[in-house]
Amino acid sequence: MTVFTRRRIVVLAVLPVLISGFVPARGADAPPVAPAPAVKDAAMASGFLRFVDNGAAGGRLETADVIYRNPDGVTVRLVSAVHIGEKSYYQGLSDSFKADDAVLYELVKPRDAAVPVPGVAPKSGSGVSEIQRMLKDTLNLDFQLDSIDYGQSNFVHADLDAETFRKLQEERGETFEMLLLKQLMNAFKSPEEAEAKAKEIGADDPEKMLREVVRLFTRPDMERQIKLLIARHMMDVEMSAAGLGDPKNSVLVAERNKAAMTVLADSIARGKKKISVFYGAAHMPDLADRLGSMGFKPVATEWRMAWDLTIRPDQPSAVEDFIIDAIKALSED
Repeated sequence: MTVFTRRRIVVLAVLPVLISGFVPARGADAPPVAPAPAVKDAAMASGFLRFVDNGAAGGRLETADVIYRNPDGVTVRLVSAVHIGEKSYYQGLSDSFKADDAVLYELVKPRDAAVPVPGVAPKSGSGVSEIQRMLKDTLNLDFQLDSIDYGQSNFVHADLDAETFRKLQEERGETFEMLLLKQLMNAFKSPEEAEAKAKEIGADDPEKMLREVVRLFTRPDMERQIKLLIARHMMDVEMSAAGLGDPKNSVLVAERNKAAMTVLADSIARGKKKISVFYGAAHMPDLADRLGSMGFKPVATEWRMAWDLTIRPDQPSAVEDFIIDAIKALSED
């Protein structure tokens, strides 16, 4: 396997982790095109995150709201999220929270820190947060902490504080860097599978990859072409919870989910009847299992468009923009 191939696989292994909802956060659908679009559930959050493929026309990246009910009539809505998405996506989520008695949200923050203010969310200084913000700007998307008002009266913090989170990770040797390294190692543990994947995406042929990159930047609507590429690989790369540590015993998933369930039990005890649990999509399979053990059963699912990947033929390519900007710069000299 060439160095170029390895680098390509590394990129495909890492990107979904940064935007799918494993990393703690520091609308009406378009009508289907004939033939019916193919739908692929993400391995790491089957049933809570999916890519709807409309072929050359683009597609959609969607997250699910799944409603559960117990025999006492309490409803809990698991609201899965990606940490960067369309402005309309976060607006739709915000509107849906207004009718809830309580919205239990994830956010690993210092114990005494205030909740983030929309539009001025503090930068954590972490590399992960900076990469998420860079992707947000590059893909013309919004950042969750910049778009959701966590100061609403029905919002309840339901996550580990930063001090406890860091202490537990140190005790278990479960730093994000180690988990990411484990995921990258999984990408290489089967040379045959890795090589097959590389051939499938063309990463074993540098010339072919170069041609694909040139095509990507010369096609109309380059911005969404890149988003489409990333969305497809979010579905294609196996990002199961097992790849980032045991989901039933990890700090990143299990301990944070336990904290959320503790707050949920307390909210129910306080008489709350309509509750949303607002967490990253990758947390949801485990949360769903925990709800099941509490006597809750799923009763309804609604899909939300997180990324609009419909290709706009009238939008210029990156090369067109570059040439126009260059001509303008020359004319100004």
